[in-house]
Amino acid sequence: MSADLVIDVHGLTKSFGKVTVVDHFDIAVPRGAIYGFLGPNGSGKTTTIRMLCGLLSPDAGEGTCLGLDVRREAPAIKTQVGYMTQKFSLYEDLTIRENLDFVARMYGVKNRRARVDAALADLGLAARSGQLAGTLSGGWKQRLALATCLIHDPQLLLLDEPTAGVDPKARRDFWDEIRRLSKAGVTVLVSTHYMDEAIQCDFITYIAYGRKLIDGAASRIPTMVGLHTWRAEGENLAALEERLRQEPGVEQVARFGAALHVSGTDAAALEAVVKRFEAEGGQRWSEIPAGLEEAFIYLMAGARDNFARAAA
Repeated sequence: MSADLVIDVHGLTKSFGKVTVVDHFDIAVPRGAIYGFLGPNGSGKTTTIRMLCGLLSPDAGEGTCLGLDVRREAPAIKTQVGYMTQKFSLYEDLTIRENLDFVARMYGVKNRRARVDAALADLGLAARSGQLAGTLSGGWKQRLALATCLIHDPQLLLLDEPTAGVDPKARRDFWDEIRRLSKAGVTVLVSTHYMDEAIQCDFITYIAYGRKLIDGAASRIPTMVGLHTWRAEGENLAALEERLRQEPGVEQVARFGAALHVSGTDAAALEAVVKRFEAEGGQRWSEIPAGLEEAFIYLMAGARDNFARAAA
């Protein structure tokens, strides 16, 4: 494994019954990066994360996490990563401080009281330290969960849809903290459904139905897919959308607020369609760079459901 890679795995595979949930998955995560893990529900993101942190043993594949073999050294990996699950999994009948203290004892943290005090201060939890965890709002539960992930000073965080169900301000505050941790050298692998979060990642992997579709620097993903996009604004967009879907050269039409984003991989064919519709009047057209969301929709359209494959 390169010293600059915190995660370096190849061919990870996991099946449950007839369904291959993760199918020969590769990923290389550089040290200190924020790595986005995008995919729909059932795409295998959680299963992959659990294999990376030592909670699940892969059926096939190999590689390392924090320099440790994901198959032979899983117990050691578990003690050295911070893993935040989708569902709040702390004790709701314990206070914030009691939860942090319990997790710190589980990890054998030295100077435990001082470390808990520091964690409370770092995440803005000190004033609520005596509050029962079960009475917290989604955003505060999220902060507590992140604090417990960090209590043993891991160099790798695995965050499984950490902002699901929290309000926009809590999401923004959470990402401010993630960026701060990244600047301090902590590597973060985070799964998300939100494109406004994806653009904050240094690198992105799209995964669908157990298979990796593409990965690379976040800024380069749309170019790697090869999409060209035009934006249409104006009246009668619903009728326009139906007509555009029938046109050769138009591979994707997606509604974005009060506009349509019309995409294709053949720039000349797409432009010819656009110019013809533009000449009719009624809408304003402009060429725009394809974004992560257009790329995601395009890639997902070509992916095949692994449950459908199993049932076939």
